[in-house]
Amino acid sequence: GGILVHDIADEVSWQRVVDNALTRFGRIDVLVNNAGVLSTKPFEATEPIEFDRVMRVNQRGTFLGMRAVMGPMREVGGGAIVITSSGAALTGTPGMFAYVASKWALRGMSKAAARDLAKYNIRVNAILPGIIDTAMAAENPPDSLSMFKSMIPFGRFGTPEEIAALVAFLVSDEARYITGAEFAIDGGLNA
Repeated sequence: GGILVHDIADEVSWQRVVDNALTRFGRIDVLVNNAGVLSTKPFEATEPIEFDRVMRVNQRGTFLGMRAVMGPMREVGGGAIVITSSGAALTGTPGMFAYVASKWALRGMSKAAARDLAKYNIRVNAILPGIIDTAMAAENPPDSLSMFKSMIPFGRFGTPEEIAALVAFLVSDEARYITGAEFAIDGGLNA
C-alpha cells in the first residue's frame, strides 16, 4: 500500500514507479498514460514557459512512461500501452494551443511506438476522449462548457467509467490484435 507520488515528466520518478510495481507484482503488463495538464490559452496568448509546461507533462511524460515499461514488458513477452490523447487532437480546436499540440503529438507517438514495439508483442493504442466530467474539464470557462455540451450529439459529457471500460478492453487479451489504433470516445462530438 500507500500512495506513490510521481512526477510523470521525470525519469527518476518513473524508475521508482517501475521498481515499486515490479516489487509488488513481479511484472508489468499494462501502462495507461493518463496524466495530463490543460491549457486554455489561444496561440497568441501562449508563452514559451506555458508551452513547455504542457509538453513536459503531456508529451515528455508519456514518452518516459513508455520507455520505462518497455524492458519489463519485453521480459514477460509483451504488454499493452494506452495513451490518452484527446478529441481535441482531431481538429484545430481553438483556444487551447499548447494542449492541442501536445495531444496531436501523442497520436503520432502512439502510431510510431506501435510499429516499433510490435516485434516485442507490446501493443500501443490511443484513446481520444471528448469532454469527460472531471476536474480537468471543469477548468474550462463555463460558457465554453455550455457550448461544448450543446455540440455533443448525446447531449452530455462522458463519464470516467465510460473511459475506463474502453481502456480495460484495450489492455485485455480480447484486444490482442489491436495496435496503432485510435478510439474516439466523445458522444459523437467528432463524428
